[in-house]
Amino acid sequence: MPTEKELLRINGHEVTVTNPRKVYFPETGHTKLDLVNYYLAVADGALRGAGGRPMALKRFVDGAAGQPFFQKRAPENVPDFIRTATLTFPSGRTADEVVLDNAAGLAWVANLGCIDLNPHPVRAEDLDHPDELRVDLDPVPGVGWDAIRQVALAAREALEAVGLVGWPKTSGSRGIHINVRIEPRWTYPEVRRAALALARDVEARVPDLATSKWWKEERHGVFLDYNQNAKDRTVASAYSVRPLPDARVSTPLTWDEVPTVEAEAFTIDTVPARYAAIGDPGAGIDDAVGSLEGLLELSARHEAEGLGDAPWPPNYAKQAGEPPRVQPSRARRPKSEYEPGRGEGGGPPPDVAAERAAAVAAGDRNAGLPTEWVGSRPTPTGRRKTSIPVVEIARAEFKDEAMAGFERWKTRHVDIAGYLEPADVLVDGMRGRSAVWYRVRVNLIHVPEDQRPGQEALESDFDPWAGMDIEAWKAATSGSRARRPAPKPKATTEPVPATKAPPPEASAPSKPKASKPRTPAKPTPAKKPTSAKPKKRTT
Repeated sequence: MPTEKELLRINGHEVTVTNPRKVYFPETGHTKLDLVNYYLAVADGALRGAGGRPMALKRFVDGAAGQPFFQKRAPENVPDFIRTATLTFPSGRTADEVVLDNAAGLAWVANLGCIDLNPHPVRAEDLDHPDELRVDLDPVPGVGWDAIRQVALAAREALEAVGLVGWPKTSGSRGIHINVRIEPRWTYPEVRRAALALARDVEARVPDLATSKWWKEERHGVFLDYNQNAKDRTVASAYSVRPLPDARVSTPLTWDEVPTVEAEAFTIDTVPARYAAIGDPGAGIDDAVGSLEGLLELSARHEAEGLGDAPWPPNYAKQAGEPPRVQPSRARRPKSEYEPGRGEGGGPPPDVAAERAAAVAAGDRNAGLPTEWVGSRPTPTGRRKTSIPVVEIARAEFKDEAMAGFERWKTRHVDIAGYLEPADVLVDGMRGRSAVWYRVRVNLIHVPEDQRPGQEALESDFDPWAGMDIEAWKAATSGSRARRPAPKPKATTEPVPATKAPPPEASAPSKPKASKPRTPAKPTPAKKPTSAKPKKRTT
């Protein structure tokens, strides 16, 4: 059956929307075409947040209820109104990422299944110097909106104290983002260092509400995620629709709105009307460019007081000056006995970086893997001495499955469930190479010591690489196309039960998919090929 299409003409460019009536939000009934029309209605504001910046594609080809996959590299065939920028990673590898410049580009990525937009904090013209500092307020479970709003106001005060202007928006999920335009003359590590200083300053201003602690088991209240400013990290930009059941939107706010804002008020239905009525509250952000000198001076004072660097994300090389890369509950010995980090600038040690770059230049596109080297992680010695009692409950492909495992665990341990506070349940989205899987852990710090259960067999033990042909994955990702590992073929002649199809390959749609051999059928009279003519609409 021919695929339904709709052809849009947008400011002189043509964009074909395939399967326009495909439902992307089952609870609200919004379709792919509704998503495209939303982005066209707020195009100027969305481009103010994401335009001119390289961005990773987070593709929900099965809609908001499906599992997304990440595509760093642009598809092989892009329209002439889409630019690309070549990013270099610590591994020595590169990727040409998509850069949006106009409303047609917004419609094009929405047609690919990109529900939200995830740009880097740099412009395509200068990929080494961010022009945006990002303040990500991430509440721990159980923290209400009032606490988030109060921390946002404290962050505004901290920014103003160093001469910077913050532009708030709802994250569209559980928190608030504050974006700050800065002069593009500092490196990623310097911007991250400034963000860490800001997080510690806000924590000092409202210590009962805010935290700068990286490890989840040490957090309380609202976490200021300074690591969102590390290289290669992205966040949903202004006017991004989020993959939530109610099609919620990450919406720019005025500071007067922050004390009473409710995130659920901003959806794919309500934001276009708000935008038409009041315009974009973040419209002045590009005219409020500031300097990081004040925050870097604050960072220097913190370091003089004994506050050095804080942990980097686990997929980054351990950096020089970074504290031990180990959860406090898993610490085995004093900090001084751990191998010091040798990475620089968010990447590996210079000698490792040079070796990788040479290997990539020689044609080995997988030279950046693995990310470990001698001295990159501690070797275990002696008995583990835990200061924070954390047990792991479940690992699952989907969050609902992981939480179902947690509920089963609670049923077995009903006598201690009452001691647990919302922040004690640690739910981690573990980002893989093309998808996210989930882990649930429980901090037993509030459970009386003599009642704490030990580590048990996991309720579910998902392995994202199980049954995957890693060599095939390496071969598939050696070019410019992002793919998931292919399942290993089964050594059997019996029929293989049908399984859920993996997401479409991030490649040009003209290439046919591989298919299983079929038993030859009797010849049938040739039919005249048919095709569905796309509907045309001019925007």
